[in-house]
Amino acid sequence: MIAPRIYDAVLAEHLTKHRQMAFVSGPRQVGKTTTCRLRADAYLNWDDLDDRETILAGPTRVAGVIGLDRLRAGTPVVLFDELHKFPRWKQFLKGFFDAYGNRVRIAVTGSSRLGIYRRGGDSLMGRYFSYRMHPISVAEIAAQDLPDPGRVVRAPREIEDADWDALWRHGGFPEPWLKRDRRFDRRWQSLRFEQLVREDIRDLAEVRQLDQLALMARLLGERSAEQIVFSNLAPLVRVSVDTVRRWVGALCDFHLGFLVRPWFRNVTRSLRKEPKWFLRDWASIADAGRRAETLVACHLLKAVEGWTDLGLGAFQLGYLRDKEKREVDFVVVRDGEPWFLVEVKHGDASLSPALRRFQDQLGAPFAFQVALGGEYVAADGFDRPGPPQIVPGRTLLSQLL
Repeated sequence: MIAPRIYDAVLAEHLTKHRQMAFVSGPRQVGKTTTCRLRADAYLNWDDLDDRETILAGPTRVAGVIGLDRLRAGTPVVLFDELHKFPRWKQFLKGFFDAYGNRVRIAVTGSSRLGIYRRGGDSLMGRYFSYRMHPISVAEIAAQDLPDPGRVVRAPREIEDADWDALWRHGGFPEPWLKRDRRFDRRWQSLRFEQLVREDIRDLAEVRQLDQLALMARLLGERSAEQIVFSNLAPLVRVSVDTVRRWVGALCDFHLGFLVRPWFRNVTRSLRKEPKWFLRDWASIADAGRRAETLVACHLLKAVEGWTDLGLGAFQLGYLRDKEKREVDFVVVRDGEPWFLVEVKHGDASLSPALRRFQDQLGAPFAFQVALGGEYVAADGFDRPGPPQIVPGRTLLSQLL
């Protein structure tokens, strides 16, 4: 069984409206290839020896194999998978797109490294749009249509109790979420960790101290939703602070986790402060409070990156902390201005005074304290600006992406 994804609609819109290539990046096993193959008329995988031979023969050979030298109704879609492993992949795509871009639509997927390779050089400038794919979320279970460009957030929609429970217990990666089997989860999580740390990073990031890197990754696995102090991690792993910074960057590039930085209007000041670390797979976190905050962080990151990729604005995710160590878990920034604040509580609790303080200070229209265990309420938290309010997680998260 394949769960319908919002990325089906994202890719369909792209292929209909744009001539540029679609670069789809994201974590291992998040569903990139599955989603893109549903739209593809031709599929070439660099890991397949026959397909590799075709690609190495050049754009003309590829065009012949997929039938671009023949008159046909409609515009075909070709999907290149794992192409970033080809050292000259950019040159190949540039040549293929320039020669045949008016006759074919092109999608490119691969491991999470695709997003990293994409940043190097500008030989493909203007020839692609990028889309960052994320695990399944509450909003995606509720609806798979694209958001309204005029409003961005959705009307709230309720999901089944079983689906909510599966998200909490098994996470949002498609296979564990669909199987809903804890024994499978443990084996899947272990294999994914080993493949990511001992294969992907070893082969593509040229890290040689794999045992120490694996130790640091496991330490970070216990610190999701914590502020990361690089100088505290370094002696535990027995490497330099600079090495810790570089390794954390690699783990983010490969989507084991991500960093959320404190938000200030002064970007330099933000970069000087210590970031918070979050795992991509919240189901592996034992502590309920950390799991709750990580689940919300993953949903918010998916929303801000998705809205940005769809051209709905420039969105950022940060957290708030002042000199007195008052803190709000998250702030979503829209086109440079604070839009809404989020404080996460696993259970029911009175409103955090920090929410109102930071809302007044920043002038954000909305501030929410998310009660993750709260029952769904059919009310729109974005209906009108106002003071902080407690909202059920199932309601707020259904309004995102």
